[in-house]
Amino acid sequence: MKLKEGSFLWYLYLDKLYCLLSVRNVKVLVEYFHLLDVHHNNTLNDVLFYHFLRHVTKWNRSQITIVFNMLDWKAVGEIGFDQFYMLVCILLAQQNHLEEQFIFRHSRPVFELLDLEGQLRIGPENFHMYNFLFNIRNQELRELYHDFDITGDRYLNYKEFKLFTIFTWDKYQERQKAKKEKEEEKRKENEEKALFKKKRLSQINVSLSLI
Repeated sequence: MKLKEGSFLWYLYLDKLYCLLSVRNVKVLVEYFHLLDVHHNNTLNDVLFYHFLRHVTKWNRSQITIVFNMLDWKAVGEIGFDQFYMLVCILLAQQNHLEEQFIFRHSRPVFELLDLEGQLRIGPENFHMYNFLFNIRNQELRELYHDFDITGDRYLNYKEFKLFTIFTWDKYQERQKAKKEKEEEKRKENEEKALFKKKRLSQINVSLSLI
């Protein structure tokens, strides 16, 4: 998912270490939330929420409804700023390809979001429903329940989910390290090629001067 270019969220900055907004960005987001809150209730109903997400994302009505129901923790038909802030951080994490880091840094809130029935456990259907939010592939999902469902009940409690987030974060760091090493090798290779080309040109120029 990509944010629509030019939308308000496009200009917000998400800290890549903790996956949170700066204090200045939070203040701006509060003002934006109040502008959206046309009824001045310090909340957004499903209609306002829908039009907001249609403006900043390419999600369809079904996806937006799923996210609204997820954030409407008390099932009152409205969400407050805390839930709105969480959503914005998730959207920016997606935009910056930081899903693994976001889940790791905010494992408890993410677990509570996925725990739809409040049973302190989450099943594979929960992940399937919100896969467009966190981009967990089907293969990764099968491995997740195979490797971390310690109790064998086809559900993950918070401790099992936390282990998954730690493992995922470690894999992410390994991929980033391998990517940097590859980029460094490519940079050195390009430098060597440039140096070789420079030497060849120098040799040619010397040869020409002797003719």
